[in-house]
Amino acid sequence: MPHYRLAFLGFGNVGRALARLLERKRVTLKVHHDISFSVTGIATARHGFAVDPGGLDVTKALGLWEIGKSLAPLSIFEVKDSLAVLHHSGADVLFETSPVNYETGQPAFDHLRTALQIGMHGITANKGAVVHGYRELTALAKTKGKHFLFEATVLGGTPLFSVFRECLPVATLQSFRGIINSTTNVILTRMEEGGSFEEAVKYCQSIGIAETDPSHDVDGWDAAIKVAAIATVLMDVPITAAEVERLGIRDITREMVERAANQGQRWKLIASAERQGDRVRARVAPELVDSSSPFYGLRGGSAGLEFRTDVLGDVGIMETDREGMAPGPEPTAYAMLADFVSAVRKG
Repeated sequence: MPHYRLAFLGFGNVGRALARLLERKRVTLKVHHDISFSVTGIATARHGFAVDPGGLDVTKALGLWEIGKSLAPLSIFEVKDSLAVLHHSGADVLFETSPVNYETGQPAFDHLRTALQIGMHGITANKGAVVHGYRELTALAKTKGKHFLFEATVLGGTPLFSVFRECLPVATLQSFRGIINSTTNVILTRMEEGGSFEEAVKYCQSIGIAETDPSHDVDGWDAAIKVAAIATVLMDVPITAAEVERLGIRDITREMVERAANQGQRWKLIASAERQGDRVRARVAPELVDSSSPFYGLRGGSAGLEFRTDVLGDVGIMETDREGMAPGPEPTAYAMLADFVSAVRKG
């Protein structure tokens, strides 16, 4: 049975959710997919670094993180940075979940490039690395006989890039539009239910889906970089978040939401892109939608996209929020697990 050694660069909400999911699925991976694994390297921003090619105790690592302690006592090497973790871990697979850099994609770009260069599969949830490094990292992975995968970057655990890669391999994507930032969708839904913008933002912060500074979500940056990632990969037209026309939801008031409801409409932060010759025009902005729109019924943490290609009618991919479940990192963690299985199956 193949055994894979795994390295985590980034051990925040998504990284820890992935570690817990791997442990929960250990038997399933072994019995149904002939995969065994150990975690041999972990790098964190605030809790230090741990490396042991023989395998780290993940339960202890999670426990130390939760109580704010350093992971260094678990390490058999003294390492002082993330790249050293890669070089000493002997890992076969990198899970990269460092914070997104909209302008350069760093340090995720360097993490993934280094991992591929030394013979690891590179799997990331980092949109910046895809936007700024897709072509280079994909080409490097090919030369090394490895895989660069990033399903977790858009729509959480709902497959998007793999659908086009596996099911629509010769389709040309002409345009897409939809909801790709679930935090703003939660905010707008809470406002429909009577809350103010400020109350809705505080709710999202309380359940861990908005940062203390919520600007990346509410000002449209997260949606913009996701649009850029989709255009770069699926339309083969590299663009950055800065090239996306962008307007967030800060100016949407409770009165505007109430007036829209009275007219059978809802405000949604809509992301879109359309091929125009050899260029792509991309946009993120609040729009009013009515019941004829596939996005009207997407409430709370739901998200979805509608695609237009040259060979089919409109194709939709939706991720519906399950009632009673707050959005969280688990779907993103699942997407990374699915990429892991896909990478090692293909060799």
